[in-house]
Amino acid sequence: MADIGKLLAFLGGLLLVVGVLFLLLGRTHLPIGRLPGDIVYRGKNSIFYFPLTTSIIVSIVLSVVLYLISRFGR
Repeated sequence: MADIGKLLAFLGGLLLVVGVLFLLLGRTHLPIGRLPGDIVYRGKNSIFYFPLTTSIIVSIVLSVVLYLISRFGR
């Protein structure tokens, strides 16, 4: 039961750090989510938004970071 508590505390801390990062990145006025290639369709009563380019860039950055962590973590 103690292991589950540690895991939940770690995940809560991780969510807190990610939330603070999003708040700080929102103030830098970077065009994340508004890049060319992000799909936005505005209808009469709805909006469809799919951040295709942003998703690809985030995937590449996370892949490189995780590769570097695994490479130098040995």
